[in-house]
Amino acid sequence: MTAPTVKRLPRRRGLQTTAAGALWFFGPLAGLVAVWAVAVSASGVPVRVFPQVADVLGALGDLWSSGDLFRHLGASLRRMGIGMALALVTALPFGIALGASRALSEFFSPLLRFSVALAGIAWIPIATLWFGYGDRAVIFIVWNAMFFALTYNAMLGVRQIPTQLLRAARSMGTSRLRMFWEVLLPGALPSIVTGLRVGLGYGWRGLVAAEIIASDAGLGYALFQAQKYFRTDVIIASMVIIGVLWLLMDRLLLAPLERRTVERWGMTGAGDS
Repeated sequence: MTAPTVKRLPRRRGLQTTAAGALWFFGPLAGLVAVWAVAVSASGVPVRVFPQVADVLGALGDLWSSGDLFRHLGASLRRMGIGMALALVTALPFGIALGASRALSEFFSPLLRFSVALAGIAWIPIATLWFGYGDRAVIFIVWNAMFFALTYNAMLGVRQIPTQLLRAARSMGTSRLRMFWEVLLPGALPSIVTGLRVGLGYGWRGLVAAEIIASDAGLGYALFQAQKYFRTDVIIASMVIIGVLWLLMDRLLLAPLERRTVERWGMTGAGDS
């Protein structure tokens, strides 16, 4: 009788941990919805000013049944994916090179600090002049918003690699290509993943803003079009979709990736170079 009881304990603890995590995750959201429903009912504001929860749910149902939800969601996710891929391909080699070379870092650091303040939304007007209205302008904004966060974190990640490890790799005659793939990139991964998490937040905001101005599809475009027709229920529904989508992406993908990367590649020492 004792053996089966012992075997069930880990499962029960796992279920309890999962339930507690789900409650901690959804509890504040449920509380916010409850306050929203009570406040709108008590104030009696018209739907045109601020909708009730049921109105927003109805707008979500309309977007689903009409197919507009999938059209806008697909356009936004496609642009986000392309912009993120371009940012990774361009920012990581550049950031690692800055971290590995003090001279390059000192030369480009003022430019990086200057560009961080202008990254993303501030580039929308010139992006529409360069690329017109459509996917290319929005993708450029996503890339621009993510590039500097990824570059900076990749640079910091390389600087945190213990100097002894770098010297050992050089003393063994490691080529530059192997140094990149086997030492610098793995050593910088924890910081890179943190930069990816931060950069995706910037990129997501840039995406929504760019779609409002420079696109004819996407979640940002749907939000802006609803404003023209005083459809506050659709506006709030679009905002809910954007927020929930990012929350799920961060909670289910980025946070676990960051945690596992730190557990696998995290280093205890910091370089003095």
